[in-house]
Amino acid sequence: MDATYEFDTDQERIVYVRSVNVADLPEDVQEQAEGLDHLYAVHDASGERLALVKDRSMAFVLARQNDLAPVPVH
Repeated sequence: MDATYEFDTDQERIVYVRSVNVADLPEDVQEQAEGLDHLYAVHDASGERLALVKDRSMAFVLARQNDLAPVPVH
């Protein structure tokens, strides 16, 4: 959760934000979740996870700060 990601400016501008259960993540990520039950993931159009953040609003802010258009996934 401390790593940076270089967003590719040539790809589709839409990203998807969805809730992820911490229990479904690798152990090293679970340890960094600091007791949270779920995190929010930002995915590109192909489904690749670009980022994990602790709350939904942060995921949307992160996407917009990188000139991406976030869309919620239910």
